[in-house]
Amino acid sequence: MPPIKKIDREYIITAALDILNNEGIEFINARKLASKLNCSVQPIFYNFKSMVDLKSEVLARIYEIYKKYMNAGKSHKKPYKGMGLAYIKFARDYPNYFKCIFMGETNLSPISFITNDDAGNDVIKSGMEATGLSYEDQKEFHLAVWIFTHGLASLVATKTVILNDEDIDFLLESTVKKMIIGKKVLDNEKCN
Repeated sequence: MPPIKKIDREYIITAALDILNNEGIEFINARKLASKLNCSVQPIFYNFKSMVDLKSEVLARIYEIYKKYMNAGKSHKKPYKGMGLAYIKFARDYPNYFKCIFMGETNLSPISFITNDDAGNDVIKSGMEATGLSYEDQKEFHLAVWIFTHGLASLVATKTVILNDEDIDFLLESTVKKMIIGKKVLDNEKCN
């Protein structure tokens, strides 16, 4: 009798990530996974208590990939811009991963959504260096920047528009510069 192929956690997670990347999280189910793994559903439920547990692990893996992109963005000569570009690149390279973690329903306020993780706080800190604003002022300013950046990333992830790297770089840098100028004008008006 040939040896039985062992289906371990990592193999199942990899298969689930592949399904998510190609089709979306809503397509991850035990039957589809078993078919992809060429096994019964038994190994899936031997390794995971439920599909919810499996999907939770898959989301954690997606977030690890996202953090690698954001960490790479921090090494850009302009880290604030680099992390914005990394966010959009993640959306382009992994549109279904992006949709899964950034385009789903939450009960968070916009500021809470932005500062919900270390990556968001890193972006705000790098923004402080770029703009010279205090943490609280940068958080407020970054909300507008994030809405713009998220809009670009969403357009790229959904393939609503096709933008090359140069287009994205130009749009992000020129728009943020205009936003900084606008903030300074508004701040001056408040003082007068």
